[in-house]
Amino acid sequence: MIGLLGPFCAAENTSQITLDTSETLFAVLTAINTCGYDQDLNGSDAMRSNIRAQEQKNLQASEEAQGTATTLCGYYQAHLGQDGARNLSQYVSLALSLQAPPHFLPKAKEDELPPDAASVVGFAAVLERFYDKAGLHAVWEQNKNAYAALTDRYHEPLAKMVFDTEIYLKLASSGYLGRTFTIYLDFMGAPSEINARNYGSDYYVVIFPSPASSGASLKMDQIRHTYLHYLLDPLAEKHFSSMKRLDPLLVSVKNAPLEESFKSDISLLVTECLVRAIEIRTTGPKQTAEAMRAQAVDDAVHQGYILTRYFYNTLVAFEKDPAGIRSAYSGFLDNIDVKREAKTASELKYAAAATQELLQLSRLEDRQILVNAEKRLTAGDTKGAQELAQQALQKKVGDQGRALFILAEAAVANKDMAGARDNFQKAIQAGTDPKVIAWSHVYLGRILDLREEREAALDQYRAALNAGGALPEVKEAAERGMQKPYEPPAKPR
Repeated sequence: MIGLLGPFCAAENTSQITLDTSETLFAVLTAINTCGYDQDLNGSDAMRSNIRAQEQKNLQASEEAQGTATTLCGYYQAHLGQDGARNLSQYVSLALSLQAPPHFLPKAKEDELPPDAASVVGFAAVLERFYDKAGLHAVWEQNKNAYAALTDRYHEPLAKMVFDTEIYLKLASSGYLGRTFTIYLDFMGAPSEINARNYGSDYYVVIFPSPASSGASLKMDQIRHTYLHYLLDPLAEKHFSSMKRLDPLLVSVKNAPLEESFKSDISLLVTECLVRAIEIRTTGPKQTAEAMRAQAVDDAVHQGYILTRYFYNTLVAFEKDPAGIRSAYSGFLDNIDVKREAKTASELKYAAAATQELLQLSRLEDRQILVNAEKRLTAGDTKGAQELAQQALQKKVGDQGRALFILAEAAVANKDMAGARDNFQKAIQAGTDPKVIAWSHVYLGRILDLREEREAALDQYRAALNAGGALPEVKEAAERGMQKPYEPPAKPR
């Protein structure tokens, strides 16, 4: 582990910025590589193929190891989605949420884990045995020198980025007690993917390097993007009242191609606009043509980051002022003319799409939305369950298939069979949890039985067995449906 000493720190004060590698991350990613995760393999550093070969050699030498791999890979394949990047992303989130090997225990209760990690948390239980029998720790030890050399490649550029960013903002990260910023490096993921997370007071960036010989970028711009959030997010939290004054601007971006979180939380939108303005002001050589910067500002505004131009112009004066961002921040907010910015935004023709935000947020209250929705459904509060499930869909929080399944169950309770059928079908398409997919097929089979469409119902019961036949309750329900058409339970007299 390499701690970076912040440039404004006294010698005895260690910065909370860390450049590191993680055996937990290595184990999770090597395991999914064993199970068929091949994204961008040809463009990866040669170390990725070397480690895969070492692991395959271990498997071939032990039938017991092969058995654990079969179990592990069965789980992995059952939780695959259509999006390769998301498949990687959920396992990165899982690795960040697990304790160190050999047990890989979750750091929190399941309903407190990041939603995408919670959807694959069962992988950790089968990983423990695979780690032991397939000799993952030995492979890690064999390659520690290569990982150390990788961190050496990043240390100086990262230290320079931190120094330059803090000099520009006139703000020392050493003042952020109790908060951490960690960059993890690993060979076992696609170099085209970067994963950044904010879990409460902890910020992470996970980088998968391109081959050193390729001359590819170290992705320092993406690391800095997350680092700017690390420095600026606390300022937004401290200016709650000033932020609330800006709430009307959210109406102006409701039709913008932004992620839903930016349309529902003004502090997120404001911070992202400020981050992008800083990036435009500071990225590239000093002689970067102003016309190019103006175009970058215009592009950001048309994507829905409507305050980027305001912050860009405000930063021109800030750069000449000795006051740091901490002192200047309240003035940044107070000087925003809400009516003028709203009017300007109302005249915009938004772009068809926005660049995807790198940093994923995971707030505890968001993680528990679907848990609370299920509790309300169990208690008979179908309206409350529907509202929470819709909120999860709008915010893109948690397993979207699970949210759709809750909506379908609520529709069943409300005797809305058309709505139930539609949402069960959507849950199958969007879901990654075999249990959700299998039960959606079972319920669709029952709905079709009630419509006296027996052949179509049988197809659904068969699909349920294919999706979740290993789950005893699913197997029982599907086989019962195949034996005879479904009949609703008799009402008590």
